[in-house]
Amino acid sequence: MSTSYDCAEPDARRDGLAAAAGAVRAGQLVVLPTDTVYGIGADAFNAAAVRALLDAKGRGSNMPAPVLVGSWTTIDGLVSSVPPEARKLIEAFWPGGLSLVLPHAPSLSWDLGDTRGTVMLRMPLHPVALELLREVGPMAVSSANRSGLPPAATMAEARNQLGESVSVYLDGGPAEGEASTILDLTSDEPRVLRVGAIGRDQLAEVLGREIPLAG
Repeated sequence: MSTSYDCAEPDARRDGLAAAAGAVRAGQLVVLPTDTVYGIGADAFNAAAVRALLDAKGRGSNMPAPVLVGSWTTIDGLVSSVPPEARKLIEAFWPGGLSLVLPHAPSLSWDLGDTRGTVMLRMPLHPVALELLREVGPMAVSSANRSGLPPAATMAEARNQLGESVSVYLDGGPAEGEASTILDLTSDEPRVLRVGAIGRDQLAEVLGREIPLAG
């Protein structure tokens, strides 16, 4: 049976984060607030939990789950190498609305879907999300909605769509942020896959050059 916690109340927030951490470690799904939309999350290293996440959304492995992290340094253990441009962008925009696509470390034993050797990483700017991520480590997190329906901007919207497939719902209030910008750094020429919270002009200012849209 699903349980929900109002993270605006200190006691409920403490209990909710503990319940969510326990659920993640047990291979179950949780819904958490982020600075963009609500997300449905699972242990990134538990392949069965990630499959359950995709199933809950009605989504196939051809649309792999992104990974959220709780600190800058976590990325070093997840990718094969961090290029200097990625370091500059992380320092400028993390935590925040920039997702980076990079080659993942070949030694990792995870199955996020058909990633073709890459992983999309982001550090969210939301205190509840960050606290959970720092407790349990990297999480596979996708928007908390059934495939084809609008992303959930509130916990109630997420619960209406996902129901009992999720063990713990964390209510952090309405999500009012814009979707993240997605930047592909898997080749020598960075490409913007989606324009969102971080504008291309902001990326250009940090990197000292214009970044083209993927065509």
